[in-house]
Amino acid sequence: MTATKGLEGVVATQSSISSIIDDQLTYVGYRIDDLAEKSSFEEVVYLLWNLKLPTQAELQAFKQELANNMEVPEQVIEQLRSYDLSKVHPMAALRTSISLLGLYDDEADVMTEEANHRKAIRIQAKISTIIAAFSRIRQGKEPIKPLKDLSYAENFLYMLNGEKPNAIEVEAIDKALVLHADHELNASTFTARVCVATLSDMYSGIVAALGALKGPLHGGANEQVMKMLTEIGTEENALPYIKEKLANKEKIMGMGHRVYRNGDPRAKHLQKMSKELTTLTGQEKWYNMSVKIEDYIKKEKGLPANVDFYSASVYHSLGIDHDLFTPIFAMSRVSGWIAHILEQYSNNRLIRPRAEYVGPTTQQYIPIENR
Repeated sequence: MTATKGLEGVVATQSSISSIIDDQLTYVGYRIDDLAEKSSFEEVVYLLWNLKLPTQAELQAFKQELANNMEVPEQVIEQLRSYDLSKVHPMAALRTSISLLGLYDDEADVMTEEANHRKAIRIQAKISTIIAAFSRIRQGKEPIKPLKDLSYAENFLYMLNGEKPNAIEVEAIDKALVLHADHELNASTFTARVCVATLSDMYSGIVAALGALKGPLHGGANEQVMKMLTEIGTEENALPYIKEKLANKEKIMGMGHRVYRNGDPRAKHLQKMSKELTTLTGQEKWYNMSVKIEDYIKKEKGLPANVDFYSASVYHSLGIDHDLFTPIFAMSRVSGWIAHILEQYSNNRLIRPRAEYVGPTTQQYIPIENR
């Protein structure tokens, strides 16, 4: 047995959910470009969970199921109030809140297909409410309950800001959610599948995935991109800053991707939204800086932007706190995690790889008094 660092190139399972072939991302065979331009997030979630696009009636019923399940137990809200929110990262709070949700779900350990569908709806619906509630409590404001006549993206922005969003704000969040919904066997998705392959419950699988997504090399990358742009400050400083980083052999966040060679197909959609939103809000410098950086990195390193790079300026233009970027990623990606969890349950085998041992092999035990 020979180890492969980072499992690169290792095919660990078969899946019907999403694919990355020749730098083209698809969900159940549908191109991400078509879904990003023509679909809604709710439609994409239905597709991932059911492996087919919904009819109008099916989509309406699904949207209503989500809207009807968005409220969270008061105990979860009280838990958020108990934290020292000046020190708690929202991803840590979200991870704990999802675990706590499981304690108030009577079906948490019921493993029937029907119960798993109901849990999937609850988790997907409530995660947006938790994120918005965390943000408002941290600002000294009261959480806002969702409205049953709003879409998923509309409800999130409404609960976050206390007022109904305009059309371009909804489009931006909805498109970002579609683009982040699934991405084959990424680190957090693999973590979720490993967890539930032991036949652990869905809440445990989502908590495990959240732990993986929290890392800056995965979900935390978009937050780091905005931190970088903020440090740069001005368009004029963009290239000197990047040249210094490269000279010091420091990583430029949001550039390049492990599985894409000719560019992340999701990035162009968020680049377009970034241009529209920064222009609309008078913050064009963030978009202009981003373009300068991407052009330079592509020229010098051959690395184009990935989905995280332009999502940073999109969220910033919407007035969203930078440390909420990764929770919003999670709000989308939970749909993919659930799809993979359901697929794992349907044809399960315990995931138990081997390790290539490289330690000593002929050690002789010495009694402790002789060491």
